[in-house]
Amino acid sequence: MMIGLNFSLQELLMKFEEDIQAEIEAHNDVFRSVEGNKMKMVKALGSSEEAVFLQQRLDDMNQRWNDLKAKSANIRAHLEASAERWNRLLSVLEELGRWISVKDEELNKQMPIGGDVPTVLQQQTHCMALRAELKEREHLVLSTLDQAHMFLADQPIEGPEEPRKNLQPKTELTPEEKAQRVAKAIRKQTAEVGERWERLMGHASTWHEQVERALDKLQDLQSSMDQLDLRLAQAEELKAGWQPVGDLLIDSLQDHIDKTTAFRDEIAPLKQDVRAVNDLAGQLTPLDVQLSSTSSRQLDNLNMRWKLLQAAVEDRLKLLREAHRDFGPSSQHFLSTSVQLPWQRAVSQNKVPYYINHQSQTTCWDHPKMTELYHSLSDLNNVRFSAYRTAMKIRRLQKALCLDLLDLSVAQSMFEQHKLTVNSQQLTVPEVINCLTSVYDGLEQEHKDLVNVPLCVDMCLNWLLNVYDTGRSGKIRVLSMKIGLLSLCKGHLEEKYKCLFNQVSSAGDTCDQRQLGLLLHDAIQIPRQLGEVAAFGGSNIEPSVRSCFQHVTNKVELEPRQFIDWMRLEPQSMVWLPVLHRVAAAETAKHQAKCNICKEFPIVGFRYRSLKHFNYDVCQSCFFSGRTAKGHKLNYPMVEYCTPVSMCNEACKLELIKETFCMNRHYSSHSVVVEL
Repeated sequence: MMIGLNFSLQELLMKFEEDIQAEIEAHNDVFRSVEGNKMKMVKALGSSEEAVFLQQRLDDMNQRWNDLKAKSANIRAHLEASAERWNRLLSVLEELGRWISVKDEELNKQMPIGGDVPTVLQQQTHCMALRAELKEREHLVLSTLDQAHMFLADQPIEGPEEPRKNLQPKTELTPEEKAQRVAKAIRKQTAEVGERWERLMGHASTWHEQVERALDKLQDLQSSMDQLDLRLAQAEELKAGWQPVGDLLIDSLQDHIDKTTAFRDEIAPLKQDVRAVNDLAGQLTPLDVQLSSTSSRQLDNLNMRWKLLQAAVEDRLKLLREAHRDFGPSSQHFLSTSVQLPWQRAVSQNKVPYYINHQSQTTCWDHPKMTELYHSLSDLNNVRFSAYRTAMKIRRLQKALCLDLLDLSVAQSMFEQHKLTVNSQQLTVPEVINCLTSVYDGLEQEHKDLVNVPLCVDMCLNWLLNVYDTGRSGKIRVLSMKIGLLSLCKGHLEEKYKCLFNQVSSAGDTCDQRQLGLLLHDAIQIPRQLGEVAAFGGSNIEPSVRSCFQHVTNKVELEPRQFIDWMRLEPQSMVWLPVLHRVAAAETAKHQAKCNICKEFPIVGFRYRSLKHFNYDVCQSCFFSGRTAKGHKLNYPMVEYCTPVSMCNEACKLELIKETFCMNRHYSSHSVVVEL
């Protein structure tokens, strides 16, 4: 307010000075004329009082004239001093304007926001320094603007300039004109400084907020990238310690599969970390932040390393699983040694093996040894009795598969070991191989010279596929495999009956007609595969099921003992099984008797003694081929011995059999009486 008052006073003084100056200029000639004629006028009056009075009046006028000129000079000096203060105010405004321009330019040079933490930290430091400078200058700027506003508040509103009366160029401006020009410049500078100051303050504040937000995001991003980098490095270090799959021991493949799977599970959370890092990078886009080349390369590198790590894990798991499939315990690779050149074992798409003969350029489903075995069975076709013919074929097959070495209890333990409890479950070829391998590995430990594991596994698999998977689908039902293996393994006959029954019985240790039908159906497939099913009632097992339940007076369910009693009767569909046991028992039997036909002594195998002729013995070869001696007919009843007996026991048994034969016509139409 003081500046405004001073300026108003200055205006009055300026006006007053102008008036005085005008008066001085207007009376300057008169004063000079009077001053020049003063002495003449005084001399003309002489020494009179008028002369003295005139002198006094002239001196007084001169004094007043000088005072007036001095006063005008003082006013002019005062005005010039005031103009100097206004000019200083203008200079301050101009200096502030230049300073604001410099700071605004510096701020613009800081843009855009950097793409990494070090750059944004530098921008933050500059921003804080700028805000400190602005805070320091704020008082000066605001006070200067206040002074300028107070100065301008007392100034008249500028209007159009009056035309100059004297068109001649002026070499010097009047003080009034100078004051007007200063006021105009102050008004312009005040407006510019005020506007640019507000803009700079707003710009600096907005920039500071952007920098702070960007710095927070970039620091979060950098911290996350550093942590991810560390975790990836740790995972990569573990990966670098992996042995090549080709250098691993076959027995360790499953362990390495488990470890690699566990490693995959351990690094799974890294996927979320990678996603979080990418999300943080994406949050910079709305802030107009472009990642620096260094940060961008680091982010791309992390994503690439994660992808490569994932791919490496999946590739290793794939290689390990393929190696485990091809070379592991459940693989078929070890079975390639079951054949010799020119044969090669191959595997179809559903894992069913087939065999290539490179010499004849042919392929077949049957193992070469199995083909030889089937050809050798034709030698038994001259056996007249189908039950014995079939049993002898199965016995030869049983021994070729080394199942005659497999104990019944061991087979049951294998079923439990592999959890084969669901009869309807379909086993794949690798699963069947796994089961068979465990069986034959155990047999090899007990019979090293007899069991060739690859050959036995391949042959037994071939047989199971021929019996229960003729279409080569690559699937065998659990019940079918169990019935097949149990039928051909060794063990007490009635124990085997009970074990077979248990495979189909329900929780109450009983079975109904459907369950018995499943058992008989799978059992009859064994002679069917050998082409001998017709003699055992064909593939239709319904008559045998009805026969069994009629034997127990048509009960709804069958108990184990009742099933065993029925099997003792050697029903048509299952007669080959007890005959198989007698064939096995008779193989090494030596009878102290001579064959009356071929004269073999001692008789090895089955021995047949006539109930019509005294001391008439026949060996199994002559009996099965139908050879006879003079006076003996084929329809004469014979008693069969599968094990040696003493003379005393033989006489007693013969008497008992003869009595039974005489009382029971059943034997009149049979040529063989089986010794029980």
